[in-house]
Amino acid sequence: MLPQAQAVFAVARGEKRARSLAGQVELAFADGNVRAGASRLAIAPGMLWRSADRLLRNASPPDHAEVLRLLTATAPQVSGRVLLSVREHLQNRVAASTPARIFANRQGRARAIPDTRDRLDAATAADILAVIDGQVMTRLPDAPVVIDPGILGAALPLSGKQLPAGLGIFPRGSVTKVEGELLRFFIYWRQKERRTDYDLSALFLDESYANPRHISWTRLSDDGAQHSGDITDAPAPHGASEFINIGLAKIGRGFIVPQVYIYSGEGFGEVDESFFGFMTRDGEQQGQPFEARTVRMKSTLYGESRIAVPLVFMRGEDGAWYAKWLHLYLRGHGSATWGGPTNQVEGGRVTTSLLARSVVERDYLRVGYLTDLWRRKGCAVSAAVDPDGGPVIYLGLGQPESLPEGSEVFTLDRLGDLIPA
Repeated sequence: MLPQAQAVFAVARGEKRARSLAGQVELAFADGNVRAGASRLAIAPGMLWRSADRLLRNASPPDHAEVLRLLTATAPQVSGRVLLSVREHLQNRVAASTPARIFANRQGRARAIPDTRDRLDAATAADILAVIDGQVMTRLPDAPVVIDPGILGAALPLSGKQLPAGLGIFPRGSVTKVEGELLRFFIYWRQKERRTDYDLSALFLDESYANPRHISWTRLSDDGAQHSGDITDAPAPHGASEFINIGLAKIGRGFIVPQVYIYSGEGFGEVDESFFGFMTRDGEQQGQPFEARTVRMKSTLYGESRIAVPLVFMRGEDGAWYAKWLHLYLRGHGSATWGGPTNQVEGGRVTTSLLARSVVERDYLRVGYLTDLWRRKGCAVSAAVDPDGGPVIYLGLGQPESLPEGSEVFTLDRLGDLIPA
């Protein structure tokens, strides 16, 4: 009688072993039985989908069809965030140039390692991507969509990690166009109790992420670039700022990687205020004074790390310049006042290059992806608001002055709400 209850007590007495679902799956993989492992994972659809890469890598060609069948059957039970995370992952695993694997915690501290996993079968992965697209498309609301083109390059915040505070801050992996003849990026900081020295630097890389050059307090000029000079103290109430000007016309193809180093004093999380930002100017504006209203974007610096890598500037195939947001941090060395090694751009070229490459070459899901799905669904998609029309879904960098009553607005701070449930 009650054989299941008897089994529970047998486990409690140590007479019988009960394996968890994860344990059962690992046994199936150890036996080379991928089909059995997939069947067990189907009990927990989220786990099944998160294991899609492993299943595809280890499955034999005949088993691919069974894995696809199980994924298709369980897709309606999986959250939109998980589905989109798997899509972003798979589209990079079948790319012609697989980027390095990058790991970043909630504080943005990052580590990049080469991806040594076997390449996935492109045809099978494409079938799974189609399942995801179809499932996400059904979950998007049916309504006319109005999109400001400026937000199309914003990456969907699939990790759910909060963005740093600031002006016009895009999630990691977002791409925005940089227009203007002169690029100026800068740091501002205001110390709290101790003398604090932050250093703004930039690393210049060619198209293969090699042949590094730099500009910093140790090298104040380079062809087409000038550093404002080294500031070593930032007392209240005014604080201090350093900036680098770059004439983009003089820079060939390649990458510009701004970095902020803590040379001595208080950390990013200790000072009263610190942020990185950039702005652009055309030829007629180059002599004008620095004004906050001309700043395109600025991002608060935070955390316990000693080196910040906010973004990378890159020249596209069309010849225009773009910014791709990184929001990454490196541990770095301690304060120079401790008598140890200092944080300088010259000493971090290899690590910075690998981090920048891992984000630049990764294909992130952006707002433009959802826009395409809305079009495929048959929803009207436009770039202009019709004030006399009905309610719309509006996606933009800011809310327009007039929208039809009942419209829903998604700006940068609400991108996470765009992800279907």
